Amino acid sequence: MADVTLIIDGREVQVEPGTTILKAAGQVGVRIPTLCYHPDLEPYGGCRLCIVKVEGMRGMPPACITQVAEGMQVTTEDEEILETRRMVLRLLLADHPSDCLSCRANLDCELQKLAHELGVREHGMIPIEREGTVDESNPVFVRDMNRCVLCARCVKTCSEILGLHAIDFIGRGHRTEVGPFLGGEIAKSICESCGECVVHCPTGALYYRDVPPQVEREVKVICPYCGTGCGILLGVRKDKIVSARGDRQNPVNRGNLCVKGRFGSYQYVNDEKRLTRPLIRKEGELIESTWDEALGLVARKFGQYQGDAFAAFSSAKVANEDNYLLQKLTRVVQRSNNIDHCARL
Repeated sequence: MADVTLIIDGREVQVEPGTTILKAAGQVGVRIPTLCYHPDLEPYGGCRLCIVKVEGMRGMPPACITQVAEGMQVTTEDEEILETRRMVLRLLLADHPSDCLSCRANLDCELQKLAHELGVREHGMIPIEREGTVDESNPVFVRDMNRCVLCARCVKTCSEILGLHAIDFIGRGHRTEVGPFLGGEIAKSICESCGECVVHCPTGALYYRDVPPQVEREVKVICPYCGTGCGILLGVRKDKIVSARGDRQNPVNRGNLCVKGRFGSYQYVNDEKRLTRPLIRKEGELIESTWDEALGLVARKFGQYQGDAFAAFSSAKVANEDNYLLQKLTRVVQRSNNIDHCARL
């Protein structure tokens, strides 16, 4: 189909049919503020901060869910639009804690950044006091519904990306919040603790228990936990790994990680109990040895077992080539078919 031609802030733009105004504006470098929108998720149109004006269209439609049309003329910002966005933001802030300095998301909060961008210093309204659920049952993250803006990004992440549907909106009106089915603790739900909801949360409503320090650099690696091949960006500070996040450029996981990849892929590297040299049992005690001595001992031991007396168990944490060599050793050298792999379980 032919491209659609429209005018955005006086500039002619050509985009594919079905493109939203938000994406069309982004293609020509025009920023429209958003809160509920995330490129990983289907547009929701809930926060109303991305409102624009379209000539001939009633009201101010949200840019994230309004598709372009031939000859459409769009105004992304004028005084009326700005004042409406500020009012929407003031309403959100009136129902939000103001203790930004003590919030885990301070300086990394999208609501805070929008308030600065739109010049909103005070909401000027009577604060709405409510006691939202604070759920600390999960071992890796905390849910603080007092800071939730009901953007639905966590809900949509769990349903659209994970396909799990562990959380949804519960309650009605002012009592609405996000939680597992029929409420209760998240640890007792079907949540898999992958942390994707925390990644997509724009405020401090969801945050990790362990907050890593500011990283100096990031290193691309492949997750060692299974054979899927997910990409991870390891945060390094003072030559020590302090954080891990999904690599959005990796074609396998596109930034997504499971609970092991996100929370268990690097901690063992810094563990003081991690073995760095082989141990050999001598006279009932494990004594540090050299790799040559240890491998020599293993080779001699292997020579004592042939056929069904020998069995091997391979790991998804090593390369496919290493697993191939192990099964070759088992079948050809040790003459045994007793070989298994942890990924089968």
